Amino acid sequence: MKLASAYYEGVRRFGVVVEDEIALLPPALGTLDDVIRDGTLDEVRAASERTPHVPLNEVRLAAPLQRFNRDVLCTGWNYWDHFEESRGKREGQDPVERPRHPTFFTKGPDTVIGPYDDIAYDGSLSSKWDYEAEVALVIGRDGRSIPESSAWQHVFGFCVANDVSQRDLQRAHGGQWLKGKSIDATMPLGPWITTSDAVDFAGLRIQCEVNGELRQDALAKQMAFPVERLIAELSSGMTLRAGDVLLTGTPSGIGNARDPQVFLAEGDVVVTRVSGLGELTNRLVSRAA
Repeated sequence: MKLASAYYEGVRRFGVVVEDEIALLPPALGTLDDVIRDGTLDEVRAASERTPHVPLNEVRLAAPLQRFNRDVLCTGWNYWDHFEESRGKREGQDPVERPRHPTFFTKGPDTVIGPYDDIAYDGSLSSKWDYEAEVALVIGRDGRSIPESSAWQHVFGFCVANDVSQRDLQRAHGGQWLKGKSIDATMPLGPWITTSDAVDFAGLRIQCEVNGELRQDALAKQMAFPVERLIAELSSGMTLRAGDVLLTGTPSGIGNARDPQVFLAEGDVVVTRVSGLGELTNRLVSRAA
């Protein structure tokens, strides 16, 4: 199933997307955040079968989730081609050898915007705005120290994300990435959450276009550390909660690693696409800090 949050007649609702329509479900079922935490997916499925559908072009899709347990969890350097393309370009963070364990960091939840919302661009904050197309994983069941063999039991579904980053800020704060990843209203998420039973993860194709030019193109099976390993290592001694969002890393092709470097600017249109999960389209629009 594809589960989306949308504004219809000025009210935020959630529903089930079927082709170019959405079944907007009764408010009594709560929000999509509630469904993930409460495990009421069967009720949603049953309700969608008896609910009239509305054309998708009559609603405004929002970010699927709006209530976060914590920061958005993220994975760095999870495609070896991306790790290698940045050698010598990490501005004081080289030399770095290939990690033997996943590299985790977080970004603030106020970064999250909808699938077609404007990215809040402010050139006074940073001169190095970059794109990172990623698959976002949504946890559907609490767990701590989850073994790899059980990892998929804790996955609710997947959606598309763009981890828009400010590279100079990312390097400027002691090597910690939080600041350069946490500018408000800069991370598109959506367009809906596709439940894990409907996803062939290894076959997902991740792409990013800027102003119509293809910049990133890879398959999820190229990840350095697979989903099972990410969940097992992240949850080791640390409880993951239903509703947590984990970005699984970006492939090669980022602007910072190009020669010459290419960064985002006001007015640029960024399209982030993952086969089977949907597409985000976002324009950078100036908004002063």
